Amino acid sequence: MSTVIAVMGESGSGKTTAMRNLDPKTTYYIDADMKGLSWKGWKKQYNAEAKNYIQIDDPRGVLGLIHAISEKSKTVKTIVIDTLNGLMVAEEMRRSKEKGYDKWTDIASYVWDLIQESLKLRDDLAVIFLCHSQTERDDNGNIWTRIKTSGRKLDKIVLESKFTTVLLCRSEGEKHWFETQSNFSTAKSPMGALEPTMDNDIVPVIKALEEF
Repeated sequence: MSTVIAVMGESGSGKTTAMRNLDPKTTYYIDADMKGLSWKGWKKQYNAEAKNYIQIDDPRGVLGLIHAISEKSKTVKTIVIDTLNGLMVAEEMRRSKEKGYDKWTDIASYVWDLIQESLKLRDDLAVIFLCHSQTERDDNGNIWTRIKTSGRKLDKIVLESKFTTVLLCRSEGEKHWFETQSNFSTAKSPMGALEPTMDNDIVPVIKALEEF
């Protein structure tokens, strides 16, 4: 079973930047937002020539890709999907003229399959899903932050239930960090595996989970 991690946060909270210290020689970066990465020099690290970067927003294509990496690219140890929402929204827009509920069922099925199959990849693989977050306030004024989804079917699934580790990116000025446990959010991690807050760097998180 591979290590599967969700990293959620608002735009600009540091989701992509948290991937900056991954080793490009052992990382495959799937840019589903198709906007490039967010640190200086990334184009020299991740590109078509290095065969470690692709821009794709088709969830079925991504599913086939991660299977191919798991089976054929033994040097790859980390797969980043940036972002899961990019896949959902792209599929929604491609089918925006369709009437009825079939497209919502299909989108939910694609996302479900992608996460489920990620859990079945090589034991030495870490798959990281970057996700946008959504903060809600109920009638009593309580605030709750969770992974943002497209459609009610995905809300019913509760995507966080498919992950043992969900990190929430927080930022204040130039400071960025992870929350690893619930603080009015769906953030979570295995008991005793991670500190309640950690620096905005996915590498120590992966190492701690592998050693847990």
